[in-house]
Amino acid sequence: MSAKSDQVKGHAKEVAGILTGDKDLESEGRSDRRTGEVTEQLDRAKDKVEEVLDRAEGKVEEVLDRAEGKVEQVFDTVKEALHRK
Repeated sequence: MSAKSDQVKGHAKEVAGILTGDKDLESEGRSDRRTGEVTEQLDRAKDKVEEVLDRAEGKVEEVLDRAEGKVEQVFDTVKEALHRK
């Protein structure tokens, strides 16, 4: 069940509990609603973490590509210097 549906189901139980005076149903509904809210927040946080990791991965690849290019330049310079001697 999705976080939103947990919230809606919980709210409905909570209201039904209030209207009927059933404290257990009201409490169960409140719990379901809050569980849905927390799950939704966790899902948002997970999405943000994945986004940051994807950006970081892209940056690491970029740095590695630049470093590889620099290493190749150094090797080429060394080879040229050795051939001149």
